[in-house]
Amino acid sequence: MLKIAYHPIYKHPLPEKHRFPMIKYELLPQQLLYEGTCTEENFFEPALPEDRHILSVHDKTYYNDLKGLMLSKSAVRKIGFPLSDELVLRERIIADGTIKGCEFALENGIAMNIAGGTHHAYSDRGEAFCMLNDQAIGARYLLKNDLANKILIVDLDVHQGNGTAEIFRTDHSVFTFSMHGKGNYPFKKEISDLDIPLPKGTTDQEYLSLLKKTLPELLQQVQPDFIFYLCGVDVLDSDKLGTLSMTLEGCKERDRFVLQLCSDENIPVQCSMGGGYSPDIKTIVEAHANTFRLAQDIL
Repeated sequence: MLKIAYHPIYKHPLPEKHRFPMIKYELLPQQLLYEGTCTEENFFEPALPEDRHILSVHDKTYYNDLKGLMLSKSAVRKIGFPLSDELVLRERIIADGTIKGCEFALENGIAMNIAGGTHHAYSDRGEAFCMLNDQAIGARYLLKNDLANKILIVDLDVHQGNGTAEIFRTDHSVFTFSMHGKGNYPFKKEISDLDIPLPKGTTDQEYLSLLKKTLPELLQQVQPDFIFYLCGVDVLDSDKLGTLSMTLEGCKERDRFVLQLCSDENIPVQCSMGGGYSPDIKTIVEAHANTFRLAQDIL
């Protein structure tokens, strides 16, 4: 059975006119239930993870300052959310959703997190709506518990996974792959194990051709026994913070290809949703919902 991490805290209150579409975390599970793609049984509610799991990735001083709401104004500004106890609690619970999702993926082949994909969180700081790097935490959890030996992170958000690249820069048990908009944030990129920067206006055909050539070759090269998939829908041509020109169908085919390949190769995959900033919330929800529909079909 497909297991999906969701907690009501995922939808965090923000100041009016804030550009982050927090409402999607409430609407997406509602849509999946309404259309019958999922039942209540598919969802599980994450809790607080043990601090040691977070500290396997994040600097102790940074984490303590985050929990104690003692970050500098500059550090909070880079995160982009008003700092509060509830916000930090939310971020920790999201990380637990990904940790538990790893276990469900090992059991069932695929697991999902309604939120997550916080790939701009560095080991010692947060950026761009990301404070704790959920998939990095999940990867270290697997490695430290001998549940995986070689991990591949497939980051297809329109923004480079700069925090993830920094965290695993010297860790050869994790291979980081980021395919992103060349002209997008972050404007100073980190170095992933494999980066594919895409020019502005990249279309479905161009994107999918490159992905379908690259990813099977990567699986042969890396030989991963676990995959993390960051499936941001900010690759859409309608996205306010993106530079690519993909359609909903192209984005759906991207997800189908990745999930089917993982299934065909019998490699467990944990999916975190990542970004999506189209002006119409229906577009964001539909693009994310496609990922869950495909996961159910493949399972």
